[in-house]
Amino acid sequence: MSFEPTADTMRERANESRLKLWLLLGANRLIVTGLLVLFIFLNYLALSVLYGTPLSAAIGTGDTIETMFSTMISGIITGTTLVVTISQLVIAQETGPLGDQHRRMSDALDFRDYTEEFTGTTTPADPSAFLKTILDTTTERAYAFRDAVDDTPNSELTADVETFTDSLIENAKTVSEQLDGAQFGTFDVLFASLNYNYSKKLFEVDRLENEYADSLSDNAAETLTELDTALAMFGPVREHVKTLYFQWELMNLSRLILYAAVPTLVLSGFMLSFAGPSSFPGYFLGIERLLWVVGIAFTITLTPFLLLVAYLLRIATVAQRTLAIGPLILRSSER
Repeated sequence: MSFEPTADTMRERANESRLKLWLLLGANRLIVTGLLVLFIFLNYLALSVLYGTPLSAAIGTGDTIETMFSTMISGIITGTTLVVTISQLVIAQETGPLGDQHRRMSDALDFRDYTEEFTGTTTPADPSAFLKTILDTTTERAYAFRDAVDDTPNSELTADVETFTDSLIENAKTVSEQLDGAQFGTFDVLFASLNYNYSKKLFEVDRLENEYADSLSDNAAETLTELDTALAMFGPVREHVKTLYFQWELMNLSRLILYAAVPTLVLSGFMLSFAGPSSFPGYFLGIERLLWVVGIAFTITLTPFLLLVAYLLRIATVAQRTLAIGPLILRSSER
């Protein structure tokens, strides 16, 4: 069975449009929140105009507005409480007795020592540089493996190895370029790492090792094992970076929602106290001013919830696409 190159980048594997992946992953979450706010406001305004009855006549008294914004106040307070709970869960993972902290430190240092021994270089402290070091190591091992099988009489093995290593090297080069200069705290580091299809490459290494066991020289088998180890190292490092990013984003989300909760509570209180059928008479651009005010106030008070939606869209998408670790490919997670 000959090796067939497969899609490596996440967009190619997921077979999704650039726009959808941009909205789910690439776009700044504040921009996505703004787009959601605009979408809801325009649809609310359009449906209200199409309904035909002026809002001041439809509500009759102030009860509708009062009910709407009293409900929004309850929702904002409930949502803020939920955010505080999320923050506590994240913080709880970082707290513990001295023994637990010592084990965490020991495990981290042991892995860094192992990485230094394997790569022959000092393990970088920066997450993007750490991932890039492992990618560079997989590239070096791929070249070494290809050189080790150049003289083999098995032409099918040579062709398979050349196709496989070309695909690996090209993918590693592309991701390394994306990681170059990427700063942790932005999505760039994790997004670049998702473009490295290491699971498929681990599977292909296992296939080559089993299918051509009799044709591989001792040197080729050894370099293939080293390549397998380098690829296997990428998985836990990416998962660690992903975990740190999730914690970082959840804390950012908590802070933003708390920031948004205060002015939206003030706005809801104002609308609850003073807005009524005759509060904003007249028309603006052919639409009654009351509808403009209620629509704008309604969508603004939804901002904390829409922030949660924007952030969870990215977190859930990343979690779905990284459910499995190692040479296990979940096609359903690539949809």
